[in-house]
Amino acid sequence: MIQPKNLHNESPSLRDRFWFYWFLVPIYPFAFRQTLRLEVVKEQIWIFEQVQGIFKVVVPLRMTVLRLAAGGLLVYAPVAPTAECVRLLRELEIEYGDVQYLILPTSSGLEHKVFVGPFARYFPKSQVYVAPSQWSFPVKLPLSWLGFPRDRTQVLPDRSDEAPFGSEFDYAILAPIKLGIGIFSEVAFYHRRSQTLLVTDTIISIPEDPPQILEQAPDSLLFHARDSAQDPIVDSPANRRKGWQRICLFALYFSPSSLNTLSWTDTFRNAKLASDRSKKAYFGLYPFNWQEGWQKSFAKLRSDGQLRVAPILQTLILNRAPQSVLAWAETISQWNFTRIIPAHFTAPINGDPVAFRRAFTFIEPISPFNRQRLATYSPPLPAEDLELLQQIDRILVKFRISPPRSKETDENTEK
Repeated sequence: MIQPKNLHNESPSLRDRFWFYWFLVPIYPFAFRQTLRLEVVKEQIWIFEQVQGIFKVVVPLRMTVLRLAAGGLLVYAPVAPTAECVRLLRELEIEYGDVQYLILPTSSGLEHKVFVGPFARYFPKSQVYVAPSQWSFPVKLPLSWLGFPRDRTQVLPDRSDEAPFGSEFDYAILAPIKLGIGIFSEVAFYHRRSQTLLVTDTIISIPEDPPQILEQAPDSLLFHARDSAQDPIVDSPANRRKGWQRICLFALYFSPSSLNTLSWTDTFRNAKLASDRSKKAYFGLYPFNWQEGWQKSFAKLRSDGQLRVAPILQTLILNRAPQSVLAWAETISQWNFTRIIPAHFTAPINGDPVAFRRAFTFIEPISPFNRQRLATYSPPLPAEDLELLQQIDRILVKFRISPPRSKETDENTEK
């Protein structure tokens, strides 16, 4: 993985990290969010990282800022505009010009959409461009009713050469995938000058060690490093790594096979036996025990850090429209990128068009002619770890909340 330069960030107060609208998507870390700014390409690309999650299952949430050749900045996938975050971006504005464009590259992710309107208010000279097929539930509302500035928000044109930044960027829009109560779509951006690909949710790479933003506040790592509620919380590099790897299994499988979920009776009983420090986190509640074998599950999920489509997307979303997804991946694989910056997990990633395209072979129809090639390119995920996701899939289809997966592709799992 490419190691970005850590720019010195002043120590802010809690007030500088306060996010007023946290209640719109009330997930960890709720009202207070640290921002870490890292320089990826000298004087060209910066990433701003925060964290988010549920029940201390936290992963990085990332926006990318790029310097425009014509002057000014483009922001891809804004994060929470806390005073700290805005100050760090203002510092770049002083050096390189005003923020010109804010890009919302997804139609589905509330964790991305909720920040754009408030973010735009801090940068009144910016134009806001959003992915097509934006939606809201239970009633479809105009974007202006969702906080987007009415007079400077527009949908991305179908073709990148029709956008005002088309001289510097190519982009590809994933055709909207209808999911019953919602729509999934994503827009990947390619910055030609730096040979950098920007994606939101579709592609990830999983590091063995926790990302830097989590290391600065390791409570969530240490919380999940325990095997049971009675285990003490002990800070060490080994426990931080252990907690991070289990967080990855939680975040991407929900309930991997090595996780034993306890009854609430046992959970409350164990909470009484927890240490005083443990009781500071959710009153000592720890409703699961880890079993032997979780390291093996993590190793297969990580696959030495190769590019991976998250199991949730593989099982519940992208397999609904394999032809559209493969066409989108083919378009992107024609670009000459050497670096990938996703909005979650680790970044930047060393990755080229071949590696990107291989990540989507899980969705290709399996035949006697390509079975061996697909198995080589896309190591299968263990069926036992996917069991809960597949149960969710069946329930969503049964109650017609989501359409069934396409018959053109098979589940790429271990038999």
